[in-house]
Amino acid sequence: MDPSFSSRPTSVGISVSVEDPGWFRLVRTPQAIARRAAAMAGGGANILLANNATVRRLNARHRGRDKPTNVLTFEPGDIILASGVVAAEAKRDGKRPGDHLAHLVIHGILHLQGYDHDRAGDARAMEMRETRLLARLGVPNPWARR
Repeated sequence: MDPSFSSRPTSVGISVSVEDPGWFRLVRTPQAIARRAAAMAGGGANILLANNATVRRLNARHRGRDKPTNVLTFEPGDIILASGVVAAEAKRDGKRPGDHLAHLVIHGILHLQGYDHDRAGDARAMEMRETRLLARLGVPNPWARR
């Protein structure tokens, strides 16, 4: 957990903070989308909707990678997303930004629940779980070819 980011969630508590107002240019209700996706995945979390600079700094500090990434997850329950990366990926892949946000929140929650994607079998199990949860939210399969 990054000590500069919020407090610990309860086992079912979900908090969503918007650091970067750019999120509101991507989607009208980023907090509601993030909260609903986290609840669907069954995980309590502190979710920070940040900018690329914040995520880049955290990624460099905690993972040794000096670049922004779409989502970072820290035990016991912090999830940080980068607005610019999420926007660029959604545009590149022809996805709605809100759908991509929901996917990445679920992805982060699943990491907190012990899912991983380092090995092919684990990746497939995680992708299948993501797809099922997203379908319940009305979000298309992010792994389907477009």
